[in-house]
Amino acid sequence: MRYRPLGRTGVHVSPLCLGAMMFGPWGNQDEADSVRIIHRALDAGINFVDTADVYSGGVSEEIVGKALKGRREDVFLATKFFMPMDQDDPNQRGGSRRWIMREVENSLRRLGTDHIDLYQVHRPSPDTDVAETLGALSDLVRQGKIRYLGSSSYSGSQIVEAQWTSRERRLERFVTEQPPYSLLVRGIEEDVLPTVRRHGMGTLTYSPLAGGWLSGRYRKGTATGPASAARPTARFDLDTPANQRKLDAVEQLAVLADKADLTLIELAVAFVINHPGVTSAIIGPRTMQQLEAFLPAAETTLPADVLDRIDEIVAPGVTVNPADNSYGDFELRTDQLRR
Repeated sequence: MRYRPLGRTGVHVSPLCLGAMMFGPWGNQDEADSVRIIHRALDAGINFVDTADVYSGGVSEEIVGKALKGRREDVFLATKFFMPMDQDDPNQRGGSRRWIMREVENSLRRLGTDHIDLYQVHRPSPDTDVAETLGALSDLVRQGKIRYLGSSSYSGSQIVEAQWTSRERRLERFVTEQPPYSLLVRGIEEDVLPTVRRHGMGTLTYSPLAGGWLSGRYRKGTATGPASAARPTARFDLDTPANQRKLDAVEQLAVLADKADLTLIELAVAFVINHPGVTSAIIGPRTMQQLEAFLPAAETTLPADVLDRIDEIVAPGVTVNPADNSYGDFELRTDQLRR
């Protein structure tokens, strides 16, 4: 596997990053099987693992920690904080210094390590000064508990504000951004990707299969789509015009993949990691079979005619269903409209 520079950090990571969201009660409840999947990914050359405190309420971090025993130094380990860890306590979440200093200790314990390579803010906070968050994270770097800091699902303007704050306050800066990106969700091409590249950051994208839409499982004529009680209707209700457009695009992309002698999964993941602004794509397998389906994409290069056809199906910078942009985090609020 050919490794890539992570922004300007001097660190090199694999083009596929193993996402651990599906390890634990949210996905694969067989701990031993989850560990085997992680080991297979490492043996295949993946040296980048990403998880979060909120995934299965911390169980994902525990499984990752067990899997990395004896192999910790071979892995660039990333986790995230911000999401609620206690629904009844408003202080067990967010980007405050109070919470960060407490939660990093919890993640270190669950992961069974004395340091986190990349500690990321899972979402931007509208009511917390970014200097508060960056100040706490900078102290953790000085303490040796984290090596680098990153953001996730930040808009272009939020990325710039964070970089400016780091420079003005002489704080550690975000060296990575983690946005959604796929054949169906190309909104970051317009602003986020150019902004990240301008600031010399690495980009690790999530949801390359667009939440399952590009897995090959959901096609026109199926009785139900990838909706579930836990998934927002705006993104998965097949009766909406926006999601019908997604199905139309998937049909055309499936034909293109077949002509290119690729699976739809291989086409989808290869598209993401072929973008020069993307460092690594986070893949989130629940089973060994799903992991094996992802791996060939790491060595797949898409020719110009295939990329041109993709642009005809979904134009550059376009997200077919706007609700898929950062899971709706940046939809216009009422107070942002002129009426």
